[in-house]
Amino acid sequence: MNFESGFAGDSFEADETRLKQRKRLILIVSAGLTVLVAALVIGYWGSNKQAADTPNLVPRVTVVTPGSGTVSSVINATGTIAARREMPIGVVGEGGQVAAVLVEPGDWVKTGQVLARIERSVQSQQRASLAAQLQVARADAQLAQNDLDRALALVSRGFISKADLDRKTATRDAANARVRVAEAQLQEQSARLGRLDLRAPAAGLVLTRDIEPGQVVSAGNGVLFRLAKGGQMELLARLSEADLARLYVGASASVTPVGATQSHEGEVWQVSPVIDPQSRQGNARIALPYHKNLRPGGFASARIVSGQSQAAILPESAIQNDANGSYVYIVNDEGIVERREIKIGHVSAKGAAVSEGLTGQEKIVALAGGFLAPGQKVLPELENNKPQSK
Repeated sequence: MNFESGFAGDSFEADETRLKQRKRLILIVSAGLTVLVAALVIGYWGSNKQAADTPNLVPRVTVVTPGSGTVSSVINATGTIAARREMPIGVVGEGGQVAAVLVEPGDWVKTGQVLARIERSVQSQQRASLAAQLQVARADAQLAQNDLDRALALVSRGFISKADLDRKTATRDAANARVRVAEAQLQEQSARLGRLDLRAPAAGLVLTRDIEPGQVVSAGNGVLFRLAKGGQMELLARLSEADLARLYVGASASVTPVGATQSHEGEVWQVSPVIDPQSRQGNARIALPYHKNLRPGGFASARIVSGQSQAAILPESAIQNDANGSYVYIVNDEGIVERREIKIGHVSAKGAAVSEGLTGQEKIVALAGGFLAPGQKVLPELENNKPQSK
């Protein structure tokens, strides 16, 4: 009895211990569940509040309202550089063997300066002969005049008849006529001799030289020198009919030769009065002052300011392009993105001038336009980062 009684007491104490452990476990699980539920409730409330405060599904976009301003209307063209007034020089006399060439391409010359000399030994002797004949004619004329003067002194005394006086007068007149003939012949030979010098008809820049000492030249040799009068150059800019219609004499232009970084300022001095029926183009001639980079025959581009107009100026980041042309995205009063087709005019460091499609009062997406689509809802934000209220 005592043994059984002791066993029963130990069993009771073990059950009581297990009951306490079970209660402790239940309390721990309950507390954990309570904390979990509280965390879920707090997270749900916080997410609802954040969703209410910030519309995460509506993207913010930067917009600009460019307005309108005065922009220059610019025509871009290409063409060939040439001398504004080119002067070809060749042999105008009988020619001969070249004795000396005195200039090189790139030299500056004055009006009347000798460019080349042709050998003239024969012509010089001919001139000397004519000069001697002139002296003989003058001597004969003086002798005839003296005879006439003596006859006039004697005629009153009856020693000389009227007929003799007339003959002496005629002899004097014939001698004077021979003097004039000799003078004309000498002047002619002097002119022929002078034409053996190839001279600059005006001051300017030597462009080309096609003559060498020892060469035999004549009028059939064609052009031996080419000069640019005053060193002035021009660009023969090729333009379409529409662009020519917008040009006027005096329009300013900036010309940049191929391979050069420096531009040269000039102005349109002539607009072609005719159009090439094949290419449907004409020339605008742009006068340019001399510069070593402006070489006749070279290729150059030109920016011609043909006037001023009012236009909206956009940053280039706002302009999109596709197969249909250029366009921008604008945000209407309801915050909806709309596509607007535009035409681009002059592009400068300030931005791109829009010639058609905008009034300048629209809210235009300035950035990230490539990630938007027409009809999309957005939150517009001006460049000063202040959102537009809706």
